[in-house]
Amino acid sequence: MNRRVRECRRMLLPALAAGSIQISLCMTGAAQALASTGESLGTAASSHAATVPLAVPRAPAIQTLGSGRGATRFMQVWGIDNLKLEPTASGGLIRFSYRVVDATKAAVLNDKKKDPYLLVEKTGTKLGLQTAERVGQLRQVATPEDGRTYWMIFGNSGHLVRPGDRVDIVIGTFRAYGLFVEAPQAALVDRR
Repeated sequence: MNRRVRECRRMLLPALAAGSIQISLCMTGAAQALASTGESLGTAASSHAATVPLAVPRAPAIQTLGSGRGATRFMQVWGIDNLKLEPTASGGLIRFSYRVVDATKAAVLNDKKKDPYLLVEKTGTKLGLQTAERVGQLRQVATPEDGRTYWMIFGNSGHLVRPGDRVDIVIGTFRAYGLFVEAPQAALVDRR
């Protein structure tokens, strides 16, 4: 089977799940609005179609990676998916990783000449890449290949960024707005 077909099928399931959640939220909102007036959903659907709100307000999809549309946008425009931000176990570093789907579109993310930074939304602070004495910047700059995961490490001195915070990633012309910092994976393991 073609790799692109497999990728499309893999993205179809989250999109369907997001759509079904949206529909259930709309139906719940409509049912709650009708319950407050004392009518049932079936009898009042036609008479209240114009007055019942059928949409739940939400943040723009471009700035929310958690949405299916946001993930699709990153895949179509930048050739990447599976964006992930998480602190190290100590919280002194923030690891940003992504998987390349289209190497030509994702080339800007691995460009050595571009200086990436992480922008903390709540304070406006810019955090640069962490550097090691003998290695240099903690970042992969090899020519991108389809299907590979790449990463870069941002310094987080003073623990300005914590799990649950929203941050922006800027690398040259690439901008990822409002990404959530996830909890470290070690904290999610059940230790019994």
